[in-house]
Amino acid sequence: MLSSSKIKWIRSLSQKKYRKQEGFFVAEGDKIVKELLDSTLEVRDLYATESWAADTVFPQGLNPQIVNSKELERISSLNTPNQALAVVKIPVKNPASIQLKGHFTLVLDNIQDPGNLGTIIRTADWFGIRNIVCSVDTAELYNPKVIQATMGSFMRVNVLYTQLDEFLLNIPANFPVIGAMLEGENLFKTTMPSEGIVVMGNESKGISQSIQDLVTSKIFIPRGSENKEQPESLNAAVAAGIILSQLSK
Repeated sequence: MLSSSKIKWIRSLSQKKYRKQEGFFVAEGDKIVKELLDSTLEVRDLYATESWAADTVFPQGLNPQIVNSKELERISSLNTPNQALAVVKIPVKNPASIQLKGHFTLVLDNIQDPGNLGTIIRTADWFGIRNIVCSVDTAELYNPKVIQATMGSFMRVNVLYTQLDEFLLNIPANFPVIGAMLEGENLFKTTMPSEGIVVMGNESKGISQSIQDLVTSKIFIPRGSENKEQPESLNAAVAAGIILSQLSK
């Protein structure tokens, strides 16, 4: 049986300040937890139903604590708790370790919605993007909503946070920095480079001025028609998918 103090501690990890303080985050669900067990991330604790545990192979040294559905519900942040929940150590990451040459890297400037961030990470994974560099005011990777929306892609895509202006000022000379902006060139009529950085901005405000000043070229996604009743803009995650699809051609 889970103690009240353990339940309180696990639930506290749904808040950013406690994740930062403790150095752990929570991941839930059959698919995500099973992928975690095969990843390089360090799983500190694992809570699972008896039926799920009986059908799962665990790494040496990791012994799941069997809980019933009521206990799982008490520690879960999901509306409908799944069969397993893992407490995972937050890894240390270094933006300087990113290999830019020969690849596309996605840069996110102040993306606020956790669902958008999670979907962007999942989409980047689909198109083979291995690194995403986020501004410090972008939604946090280890927010439970982000983790769920990635559907496990957070384990394959390296997501880092840093001061974007400093990061962009220290990239190789003449390395392409492509900004997704309304005043850019038509994405579908532009010859894209074979490597570079793609910058996407805030859902409503776009790319901040200080980062715009470091962009070397601009692109935009044209409307399908001139119908005035169309929405003013695309969802950030949808826009990312369209751009990454075009880059993969």
